[in-house]
Amino acid sequence: MKLYQLHAKQSLPISTEEAWDFLSRPENLKIITPPHMGFHILSGNGKKMFPGQIIQYKVSPFKGYTTKWVTEITHIKEGEYFVDEQRFGPYALWHHKHFIHPITGGVTMEDIIDYKIPFGILGQLVHPIIVKKQLRKIFSYREQKLTELFGNIAEKPAEFKLKSF
Repeated sequence: MKLYQLHAKQSLPISTEEAWDFLSRPENLKIITPPHMGFHILSGNGKKMFPGQIIQYKVSPFKGYTTKWVTEITHIKEGEYFVDEQRFGPYALWHHKHFIHPITGGVTMEDIIDYKIPFGILGQLVHPIIVKKQLRKIFSYREQKLTELFGNIAEKPAEFKLKSF
């Protein structure tokens, strides 16, 4: 089973505190998720994020398929990073690290996601056709929404990379 990695960076002209306040609230995930995904938090929001927090979502990663997605917040360093891991959902593995790095004039938000697709060789065949394209769309939408909400730092363009191991 292949391990894939998504790496995304985006710089915003906001303070570390403002970035942390937005990113560490599960309810804000709906704002930066494309509407066609039918994203809905079922439980675990409305509280300050803490290690061990379980958050349940309903999501439609592609047309005709809706699933529950359960994540656990496993690590937090206030104002710097947090990690969520899938406990139940569409992936065989989902380990998502969210970082906030202060820079001149704002912050860089960095996401590193290590994931595996279920279904062995079939999953590997579907990855470039469906999953990779969907992740690219999700993070493009996220970049657009964050820019609409907070602006951008022109000399720091967003980055997006997908690779497999």
